[in-house]
Amino acid sequence: MVKPHGQERYQQNQTYDFDVFLLTLHIIYLCLSYQESFLPNLLGVIMSVVTSSLSGDQEKKLLSLFGHVRLSLLYKASVQGYTAAAFHARCNSQGPTVVAAYNKAGFLFGAYTSKDYTQNGQPINDDKAFLYSINDERKNPLRVSSANGQYGFTDENTGPNFGALVFLFNDTATVQYNAGNSYNFDAAHMHGDDLQLTECEVYRVEDLGGCLTKPWRNMQWTSERKRQLKEKIKNYKPDVKSVSQARVLLVGPVGAGKSSFFNSVNSIFRGNMTSQAICGSAGTSLTTQFRTFNIKSGKSGEPIPLILCDTMGLEEASGAGLDMEDIVNIYKGHVQDRYQFNPMTPLSEDVPGYRKHVSLKDQIHCVVYVVDACRVSLMSAKIVEKFATIRKKTNQIGIPQLMLMTKVDEACPLVSEELQNVYTSHYIQRKIQELSASLGIPVSGILPVKNYSQELELNQNTDILLLSALDQMLNYADSFFENQPEQEEL
Repeated sequence: MVKPHGQERYQQNQTYDFDVFLLTLHIIYLCLSYQESFLPNLLGVIMSVVTSSLSGDQEKKLLSLFGHVRLSLLYKASVQGYTAAAFHARCNSQGPTVVAAYNKAGFLFGAYTSKDYTQNGQPINDDKAFLYSINDERKNPLRVSSANGQYGFTDENTGPNFGALVFLFNDTATVQYNAGNSYNFDAAHMHGDDLQLTECEVYRVEDLGGCLTKPWRNMQWTSERKRQLKEKIKNYKPDVKSVSQARVLLVGPVGAGKSSFFNSVNSIFRGNMTSQAICGSAGTSLTTQFRTFNIKSGKSGEPIPLILCDTMGLEEASGAGLDMEDIVNIYKGHVQDRYQFNPMTPLSEDVPGYRKHVSLKDQIHCVVYVVDACRVSLMSAKIVEKFATIRKKTNQIGIPQLMLMTKVDEACPLVSEELQNVYTSHYIQRKIQELSASLGIPVSGILPVKNYSQELELNQNTDILLLSALDQMLNYADSFFENQPEQEEL
């Protein structure tokens, strides 16, 4: 039986509340120090800590109304506003969604629809739609289908309008109750006759689909396989004599897990948890330098023949995050280790940190894009556009490209329960197919991984996924070397 992932998230949210308090104090200080010029970045930081109000028990009961699904928070009224416009801006065209409304009487109640909100002004038939109510006094949730078995909701410019219940009524923290309209229920049982809201949230309901009967990609989960992969990587030799180590560049949005990937791989070869690369969560990139990381086999061992290069994260705003010209300079080997990025001014020849004379060993031999599995469906058009621009330039230069899909355990409860389910999970398979379609990377070039984040001990299955990803990077680097002319100096 799958452990409800909401219980773990509820425990984490208690910590987040204190973190938000500290963050608020920090924001006030920054506002006083930097005034208006810093506000756009502050907004990004604030939004990064928006969390669910569902308790572990509430989420467990809510999930019991569905099959095997995952809830993804789209809208939180206390943060984004108790208005229909704020609701539609975040919830239109998101597929199946569920409204979660809270009141002082202790009720969690709301409505589910399997259809999109589009504001077309029409009644929407949805035989899967229902209203529900949860409170501590009832063991099981109350579930109410429409009176005629077909009506779902009215798709207007208002808040969610399910006839009998209209949420965010008149752009306020209230619900309008229309007795006997479309859904029949006892008001006291549904919401305790309390229509004033303390919070209103909307979640996308993502069908996880259970497990496939057989893995869609073969993987050996044995200690012998882990040993083989480690030895193969340590003994790797590039085909070009002048190059002793393959250089792999990690590129991805802020918080995708680039730095965590290096720390995780480094931990495997060191034999204990390490944290050499700066990682964490913030509204903007924590990595501000170009870093080239060697990975040693053991505490005092020799470096393995692979260098992982870390960069600033990609950001939506123009003039923020990694610049395209800097990426090209990195590809060609012109950027020295520890160069401090300036998002407003790309590196040029007359700037310290620019390497004028480069050879093949200084260049990037494989590019690896890093994407958070929990954010696949939430990537903005601007981030997708930036990926497309980078892909086009990378193709022109002729560098092989792979993609890591991180945090697969957070995205799918089945994988969280057992990492070996990663290649039998319907949900993970769909997310990889979605990534392939939106970013243009072949499915064969997308590798699901789990980084070490809160563990204190190494795990064999985690190691095998990470080592398999490294093995593929070296295979792709070989393709780069095979395409090089005999003349290596540039």
